[in-house]
Amino acid sequence: MENTVIELAYALDTFYFLVMGAFVMWMAAGFAMLEAGMVRSKSTVEILTKNIALYSIASVMYMIMGYNIMYSGTDSSWWPFAIDILTNADNTAEEVIASGGDTYYSGLSDFFFQVVFVATAMSIVSGAVAERMKLWSFLVFAVVMCGFIYPVQGFWKWGGGFLDAAGFSDFAGSGVVHLCGATAALAGVILLGARKGRYTADGKVVAMPGCNMPLATLGTFILWLGWFGFNGGSELIISNVAEANAVSLVFVNTNAAAAGGVIAALITAKLMFGKADLSMALNGALAGLVSITAEPLAPTPLLATLIGAIGGIIVVFSIVTMDKFKLDDPVGAISVHGVCGVWGLIAVILSGGSSIGAQLYGAVVIFAWTFIVSMIFWAIIKMIIGLRVSEEAELEGIDLAECGMEAYPEFVGK
Repeated sequence: MENTVIELAYALDTFYFLVMGAFVMWMAAGFAMLEAGMVRSKSTVEILTKNIALYSIASVMYMIMGYNIMYSGTDSSWWPFAIDILTNADNTAEEVIASGGDTYYSGLSDFFFQVVFVATAMSIVSGAVAERMKLWSFLVFAVVMCGFIYPVQGFWKWGGGFLDAAGFSDFAGSGVVHLCGATAALAGVILLGARKGRYTADGKVVAMPGCNMPLATLGTFILWLGWFGFNGGSELIISNVAEANAVSLVFVNTNAAAAGGVIAALITAKLMFGKADLSMALNGALAGLVSITAEPLAPTPLLATLIGAIGGIIVVFSIVTMDKFKLDDPVGAISVHGVCGVWGLIAVILSGGSSIGAQLYGAVVIFAWTFIVSMIFWAIIKMIIGLRVSEEAELEGIDLAECGMEAYPEFVGK
């Protein structure tokens, strides 16, 4: 009877892990829809192509090297050593029973859950460099990001490296996933430059509204849904009363933080611009979600709402500030995932999860590693094949220049 219980718990936790991973995979659709709605119509096909291609590249690169780097099993080291984990990823029934219940889920379910996280990090980069980067330059960087940059800093925290040993806390990835992705995006944006016509000679911002706000809103709701898998799945197991209760609290806090982010961003936009800005409300939801991701279990639902609300306020000011520095981010990804990612790491201390020193240390390490290495690889790509499409291609639209088709051809006069 005891053996049957152990096997059932293993099956249940594996199933839960896989379903939560599928939720996170669905976030790829959310990013695709959000970004497609937030860019101009002449850049829609290219952004969709990037999103499906980057997910595929992430899946392959993380399989052949990224996962092995990130979970090498080398304790408290600054550098991971790759070993072939996937070859012997799963256990027999006898091994599961012999563990006495300590082997919770299939090793391959863990790989699947982790691979959709690296795809999320790369999706952040996609929106920030939209409308002017060469498609193939972006995809080359995706190979490096998913196979090397992300796994190394992920190892430092989740693989048992030195950040974990230092007490740095990041439950589901405000730093490891979101800050990493946003930092890589920032390096690319700095080298790439702004879209043509985005800023006037005297520094004024020229509005370049997205082509499909219903699509952007749908994408945000998809991401909101996927985040229950992102944070809920990071509890790892659900097969006992304590863990089931913990997962339930994670879901409630994740939802509360997103709601707080929307309300706070909407009010902030109204006070600053005099209008209820939908794009700010959408980014407010994502800001709240990123903010709670570092610790969605310890806070009360009311505190989670407050953490998300502060993220919603921060993201509005951050987006405005980015434009003052002429850092052109068409979807606000750097503000949502980077600035609010740092806030999420700091917010861990509000529920006693870590010290401010450990949290800032982790944020600085992740930022420094990702920024420096990303800048190097972006620069190499720029020298070899270039980063930016021609001025003519940008004016015409990179859909035709890079993909040879349009997203909405029936609306274009012939």
